Amino acid sequence: MDIWQAIVLGVVEGLTEFLPVSSTGHLTVTEKLVGLQVDDPAVTAFTAVIQVGAIAAVILFFWRDIVRLVSAFARGLFSSAARQEYDYRFAWYVIAGSVPIGVAGFAAQDLIKGPLRSLWVVAVALVVWSAVLVFAEHAATQTRSERSLRLADVLIIGAAQCLALIPGVSRSGATISVGLLRDLDRVSATRLSFFLSIPALTAAGAYELKDALDGSIGAVPLVIGTIVSFGVAYASVAWLLRFVAHHTLAAFVWYRVALGGILIVALSAGWISAT
Repeated sequence: MDIWQAIVLGVVEGLTEFLPVSSTGHLTVTEKLVGLQVDDPAVTAFTAVIQVGAIAAVILFFWRDIVRLVSAFARGLFSSAARQEYDYRFAWYVIAGSVPIGVAGFAAQDLIKGPLRSLWVVAVALVVWSAVLVFAEHAATQTRSERSLRLADVLIIGAAQCLALIPGVSRSGATISVGLLRDLDRVSATRLSFFLSIPALTAAGAYELKDALDGSIGAVPLVIGTIVSFGVAYASVAWLLRFVAHHTLAAFVWYRVALGGILIVALSAGWISAT
């Protein structure tokens, strides 16, 4: 992989990881456009590892919250009074909500690296999940805040996060939309999506690191791609939280449908190949 390819992919990852437009889908399309083999295991691993840069941006952005949650969790291990605190429960909720994608990701790794690495999958998923986003916005009452979270909520939202293993669905799109369907307000659903991303994407990046460092990628492009994704993602996190406080997800739906439609036309016409 050339340095310029790593930079382009880092920018795409940072821009799209936390928007409900599917970072994996965009990375797959971009990899094809810059001349990479999208179903190459090393390329698949590269896309997983550079997500760690985006996760580092989330950790930095929410650093005070994370320190507070970790402190509450540690206190709760030794104090029954501390276990009554909301922060202790929320820390456990993040852990519990991360279990489903950990299990599904490990069990379906051959599928993720093989048949799902197709632009047809990306195109269809972009369009189909757009309908879910529209329904979620229409059906949501947004009557519940973050502090009203229950274990059932995070398990259901965590299960929805597994759908992001399908390129084009979007991890944030799946978690935010299902959060809305659980009647969380849009900001609370988005914040929960951010926190659930930390263990999921960190584990995926660590697991794929060995494959990404093989001869077809190299350490330098990997480091550069990760650093670029960190910088771009930090700006994206700040922007998205401000955006969802005052806007619906409709703008992202129009974009998803347009991109999915363009891909379907291009694939049908033979202008690009699916892998």
